[in-house]
Amino acid sequence: MHAEDIIIRPLILTEKGNVLRETDNKYLFEVHRRANKIQIRQAIETLFKVNVQDVNTLIVRGRMRRMGKGHAKTANWKKAIVTLREGESIDVFEGA
Repeated sequence: MHAEDIIIRPLILTEKGNVLRETDNKYLFEVHRRANKIQIRQAIETLFKVNVQDVNTLIVRGRMRRMGKGHAKTANWKKAIVTLREGESIDVFEGA
């Protein structure tokens, strides 16, 4: 897998993400379901040119949603919490 395939999108618009970014230098990303922590670390380091200290991952379960008259389940997805070394930041998040 390439780095562009592993990192799907940054998670910017959550209060938890803003607090983690400001206090602990942690950034949230939606990543590919089959990507492991080593692949996520390498993808972040190559795409954003930063040094990653730690990577934590979790699977977010899909929810039941109304689709017309019936119900459907949204897809499960993987979230990565990436901790950067002190003094480093990712510019994508700074304008948010």
